[in-house]
Amino acid sequence: MIRISGLAALACGLTLASSLQGPRQDAARDACIERCVSQPQDAEVQRQEIVSLEREAARAIQLNSSTFFHRVYSDEFAGTLSHGQQINKSQWIAAVESPLVKRASFNVSDIKVRIFEDTAVATCLWSSRFTVNGQQLSSQIRAIHVYINTPNGWHVISGQTTNLPPDVQQPL
Repeated sequence: MIRISGLAALACGLTLASSLQGPRQDAARDACIERCVSQPQDAEVQRQEIVSLEREAARAIQLNSSTFFHRVYSDEFAGTLSHGQQINKSQWIAAVESPLVKRASFNVSDIKVRIFEDTAVATCLWSSRFTVNGQQLSSQIRAIHVYINTPNGWHVISGQTTNLPPDVQQPL
């Protein structure tokens, strides 16, 4: 008898607890269901979408255009430049728009994407030729970007770049 009344009390408690969490939990569940219904489930389609975003980012950098970054980079974006400076979204956009750097070319290659549920990690090689203070330079940079899949599409939340030394193959 005590066992039955204990189970009944537990069931009532669980029912009350779930009703108290109500609106916030329901909103999160509804957003999750919406993503499942509206987003493609095919991993290859999602991978190609990230590859397209990486190519679009390179084009935006080439053109010194911030429109792409306003749309795709999260307001909470945190990145690290190749020389170690930590930046946020507005600082990254300022760097892209800087009139001090004139890019002759900016190419992205070797794009690799790994997807883990609603998170994707993209790595790529950036190759660029540019002019700074009248001096012509070139560089190759490895970049990594972390994306999250939101109801509004993929957004970059973090990034890091690393300069590659010129024509030097180094072991681990």
